[in-house]
Amino acid sequence: MSRALRLGRISYVNMAPLFERLKTSATEVTGVPTDLNSKLCSGELDLAPISSIEWARHAESLLLLPSLCVSSEGAVDSIQIVSAKPFNRIRTLAATPESATSTVLARILLPEAEQVAFDDDADARLLIGDAALRSTFDDPTPHYDLGRLWQERTGLPMVYAVFATPAPMREGVGELEAALLEAHRVARAQPEALAREASARHDYPPGFLARYFEKLRYRFGPRERAGLVAFLELAQGAGDLDHVPELVFAETGSSALIAKSDGG
Repeated sequence: MSRALRLGRISYVNMAPLFERLKTSATEVTGVPTDLNSKLCSGELDLAPISSIEWARHAESLLLLPSLCVSSEGAVDSIQIVSAKPFNRIRTLAATPESATSTVLARILLPEAEQVAFDDDADARLLIGDAALRSTFDDPTPHYDLGRLWQERTGLPMVYAVFATPAPMREGVGELEAALLEAHRVARAQPEALAREASARHDYPPGFLARYFEKLRYRFGPRERAGLVAFLELAQGAGDLDHVPELVFAETGSSALIAKSDGG
């Protein structure tokens, strides 16, 4: 008897629109993005969201799922640089160890800033996920949203994470992708219920979460793919990537489900 698939889930509230309505026999493994990156690349997971830059660094052994990503078209709220100094005067940045994509994005947007350990004194701090969302409530210091800054620079969506599976693809991964797409479709059809349930679990006001979820995008369409390639090209120019890999997709049969699933 084959074992259950192991599905990675980022431990932040941004996964609620995909996972709150998910019906699957897969075993969920939660962790911050860098944890899931390591587990997916080592074969401990069968499917997971992985930081965009880490997928690119391991593209020879990972297949992209064709329908899913985590992105925003403009402000995302959960990736913030917090600094009392004007953005263009930041010279040292204490960067979170929880995200690979965000640190590279910060280097692209702030090429003159040295990134230091998160506990070091610095002009600014890079926060992601729930810590970034909390900071917008608790800290009056100016916040700079990296999703908004990326769109202002490129005019494209920013793809923070892609969904990937080790090659060769295990049996059942296509069905698991379809289950995630269906869960997303159902969640998007019940936005108020989703916000209330996520509020109870993560302790944010429901209205705040409803607005936050509207900013997140999970469909991996043509604009998102263009945004991903643009990000990887700039990452290569910044010295964070040796080369830009080809986007190689798993054959999951999900293309017919994309339009059905997504309202964002």
